[in-house]
Amino acid sequence: MSDKDERLEAGREVVKAKEAKGLTWQQLADELGRSLVWTTSALLGQQPLDAEQAQKIGALLGLDEYAIASLSLPPVRGEQAMDPTEPVTYRLQEALQVYGTSIHELIREEFGDGIMSAIDFTLDLERVEDPKGDRVKLTFNGKFLPYKVW
Repeated sequence: MSDKDERLEAGREVVKAKEAKGLTWQQLADELGRSLVWTTSALLGQQPLDAEQAQKIGALLGLDEYAIASLSLPPVRGEQAMDPTEPVTYRLQEALQVYGTSIHELIREEFGDGIMSAIDFTLDLERVEDPKGDRVKLTFNGKFLPYKVW
């Protein structure tokens, strides 16, 4: 099994153990002293965990040594870990397909020619109560990076 497959399998083990123990992602984030979104991403294989963090989570979840060691493998970012047919993922892709060009134009108008970093970046999720049905509020907060002119 490749490192990528091991890292993704460790993420699946985390989800199973978390559910079996009745823990929340927030409790796991608190254990690591990290944000909710970053911790969830890390435990699913998208961010780096050091050996100490992997041991903490592994002990809390009762993971075996192989799964714990796999949590410290390099992160697997992007499509490899994403199921594009999963409804939430699909709807986010759809929203970016519809609004991505507008977001690009508005960033360019406000900041100039450049991009929003996904490296120097945070993401927050918030539940917003609404009488017509609760809403999901996502806040993407990335550093603006101007394109270099040479």
